[in-house]
Amino acid sequence: MNKRKFVAKRSVSWRRFEKLLDRLDTISLRKFSPADTAEFSRLFRELCYDLSLIQSRDWGRGLVSYLNDLVSRGHNAFYSSPPGNLAHVVQFLLVGFPRLFRKNIGYFLTAAILFFGPLGITWGVVQHDTTLASRVIPPEQLKMYEKMYSDPDTSSSKEDDEDEEDDGSGTKDWRKDPNFMDQRSLMAGFYINHNTTIALLCFARGILLAVGTIYTLIENGIAIGATAGYLIGTGHSDRFLSFVVSHGSFELTAIAVAGGAGLMLGNAIVHPGQRSRLEALRVRGLEAIQIACGAAAMLFIAALIEGFWSPAVSIPNSVKYAGGAILWILVFVYLTTAGRWEEQS
Repeated sequence: MNKRKFVAKRSVSWRRFEKLLDRLDTISLRKFSPADTAEFSRLFRELCYDLSLIQSRDWGRGLVSYLNDLVSRGHNAFYSSPPGNLAHVVQFLLVGFPRLFRKNIGYFLTAAILFFGPLGITWGVVQHDTTLASRVIPPEQLKMYEKMYSDPDTSSSKEDDEDEEDDGSGTKDWRKDPNFMDQRSLMAGFYINHNTTIALLCFARGILLAVGTIYTLIENGIAIGATAGYLIGTGHSDRFLSFVVSHGSFELTAIAVAGGAGLMLGNAIVHPGQRSRLEALRVRGLEAIQIACGAAAMLFIAALIEGFWSPAVSIPNSVKYAGGAILWILVFVYLTTAGRWEEQS
């Protein structure tokens, strides 16, 4: 049987299976009738065989991609039907998200280059010549950063001559605020909102043919790099690095992950394959949304660390550096190994 006849014969079953999958987007597999469940199981087995046959005969990457997406969705629906919402979330974060990340790691690597490349270059350039930071960041914001990370012993003489409450620009020294420790929950809430907004922008702007995602990644990379280079170049390296080293593992990686999800959206529109652009966006967009949700969870963790651990003056910097190193290793191991036991079973 040649390709044309095979596709004509089997496409009816494929479309039927796709309709069952669309129903599962709104209801649980456990709510299927016995007949629908039996049909779903039969069509899924047939689809797996069809995919294997088409791959062995090399009948086109577009057709393989289409069937592979159906198999992936069918596998998730059949084997990952959650017993409850919380269990579903935990299962997704421990297994589903890292597996999807590895499946689409090429998008992440591209996003990482677009984000960490400008970050590293800007960091080095601004650290060498700190006057260049004002071309990226407003001067008043740079002064605020210096005040936040300055040594209180060296800055106290200057602050004695200033208003202890506020200078009118909102740049009050947070370390000298007696209520600072009680405000950590508010800080965590702020960081959750701020960091998640960045991730959502990286993801959502992918709909603009990925151009918006590329711009957001480069823009944030330059801004973060300029900030780091300026603070280190002006002598605040220890306070700044000890503050960011812990939450940076989750935060910076999550931004690149969200950017990769945005690139997935853009690629689905630019290169839809044998699907229509709307269909490609729906199929690929589902995985992109799941990856973006995983990135949001990572940013949530980063915000908690940033709000409760990073600013704690009672924790020695050496402990923060050690903890930061462990967290960077943890993030790497999580994304590269979590869920592999199910892939091999």
